[in-house]
Amino acid sequence: MITAIVMISCEVDRIPEVAEAVADIPAVSEVYSVTGDADLIAMVRVKAHEEFADVIADRLNKVQGIVGTSTHIAFRTYSSHDLEAAFSLGLEGD
Repeated sequence: MITAIVMISCEVDRIPEVAEAVADIPAVSEVYSVTGDADLIAMVRVKAHEEFADVIADRLNKVQGIVGTSTHIAFRTYSSHDLEAAFSLGLEGD
């Protein structure tokens, strides 16, 4: 799986509707309402890079209320869960 983090700027009065419409796109796994430069952040997961054009350019960017996006492609994924598993000695705590 290839992951893209899409920062979404949208019309302020349409944030909930935009978030729901984006979340309904099949390759979108999560949508977060956030503070900062973006109004929403969407996690897009696809099997091939070419699919990003279909999902982001052809579907996500056409959601009514979106005024701009910035897409970041992930090189690697790190999580505390993965790190704990990697460094685990196989001993279970009480």
